[in-house]
Amino acid sequence: MAFYEYNLFGFIIFNSSLAYFDHRRSRNANRFRADDNEAARASVMAGKAALWEFKKKFIPVYLLAFGADWLQIRIRSSKHSNQKGLSEETVAQLFTIGFTSAAVTASFVGSLADRYGRKTACLFFCIAYAMSCFTILFDSITLLVAGRVLGGLSTTLMYSAFESWMVTEFHRRHLEEAGSLNDIFGIMTTLNGVVAILAGIFAQELSDLLRTQAAPFMASAVLLLLAFAFVSKGWNENYGDSARNGGASVTLLDDPGKQKKVVNGFSYVLAGNHVDKRLWALCLASSCFEGSMYLWIFFKFPALKLSHEEAGLGEELPFGIIFAALMCAMMLGSLFFTYYSSLKSKQGTMSASKLLMATLFVASGCFVVPVLIHNEAVTFWCFCVFEICCGIYFPSIAHLKEKAIEDGVRAKIYGILRIPLNVFVVLGLMLTKDGLRHRENVFIICSGALASAAAAMGGFTAEY
Repeated sequence: MAFYEYNLFGFIIFNSSLAYFDHRRSRNANRFRADDNEAARASVMAGKAALWEFKKKFIPVYLLAFGADWLQIRIRSSKHSNQKGLSEETVAQLFTIGFTSAAVTASFVGSLADRYGRKTACLFFCIAYAMSCFTILFDSITLLVAGRVLGGLSTTLMYSAFESWMVTEFHRRHLEEAGSLNDIFGIMTTLNGVVAILAGIFAQELSDLLRTQAAPFMASAVLLLLAFAFVSKGWNENYGDSARNGGASVTLLDDPGKQKKVVNGFSYVLAGNHVDKRLWALCLASSCFEGSMYLWIFFKFPALKLSHEEAGLGEELPFGIIFAALMCAMMLGSLFFTYYSSLKSKQGTMSASKLLMATLFVASGCFVVPVLIHNEAVTFWCFCVFEICCGIYFPSIAHLKEKAIEDGVRAKIYGILRIPLNVFVVLGLMLTKDGLRHRENVFIICSGALASAAAAMGGFTAEY
């Protein structure tokens, strides 16, 4: 289908151009800052060198961890159903177990990471996720269930411990003068899109070469062992307040003139103070957006296939090309965020929370249009726009969480904020049925949830 190839080529050209202009902007900004005098130039260069060393320690490990996840994600369901002879219902139940495990473990793994160290938590993630990969070699349903439990636990750690370590270490090294966390958040999302494309191609080629769909899981375990080695050798340890308190509690300062009081992680989120109202808004936004995203991943190819069949086209859809185009769309969103966040001091630019609110509204529309218009091109473009929203959403939400959450409780709160997200996905999977009507109902529900989250962010816009 030339249509999809043309779209992929267009995204590649557009992304390359935007990346080039962003690179030029960054280079010119550095030159402007260093032109004052020799002392200023030396200070800037030292700060940039320290920031570059920090990026070299974190970003490769981050990409190894998420690359290990991408190697599995495109092959997991077909592996279960094709080679193990499991029914689609059993496969869905295994997925549900994974998300249930993620929801349950999110209530405590962040606290443990804060108490015993975020580096230690990342090392444990590598071991647990590698063990999950090895369970795929067995036909025992008990071991497969154990693998999904470990997978759910690992997913919670992947989305909480790594970012918590990075943000806290960034602050501890006082790198704010050398660069912005927004740049790192944007780079993380952009390179994650590149890794997703490469991992998808490599997983398929490796499966075809070795004639087993277990091969990508073993490759994933290798990446996790590499990540383990890099973390253990190159990372410093950092802790949360609970390590200093000797328990699972955290410190919370309601007023600068008052003494700190000790509360648990849930009280930190549920308290009625000004800061935690922001956490409620972020919790709703992340639950609705990421929950809708996971359900969309489950339904996107069936929706495109239906539109393709209704058009009377007989050839198979090029799912690999479509996946690559969608990932390029996500990269476009993250590149836009990196560029846009560099303009924050200029007039006419939106705050991060307003940008997130606008992203949620646009994403809401991406679910409604395919329900109203059964056209393959329209559906695909809506999905591309949604992926652009994903590229903007992830660095935006990371920036807002970085501002709203203290370093001492970062992993704990990051974990707790994922509980409603996983509950949202579990309920969606439990109610999943075949058929156009059900899929359209799910899209409408996701659209409404995203619009509600955007409206909730409206009360948040004046504060960020």
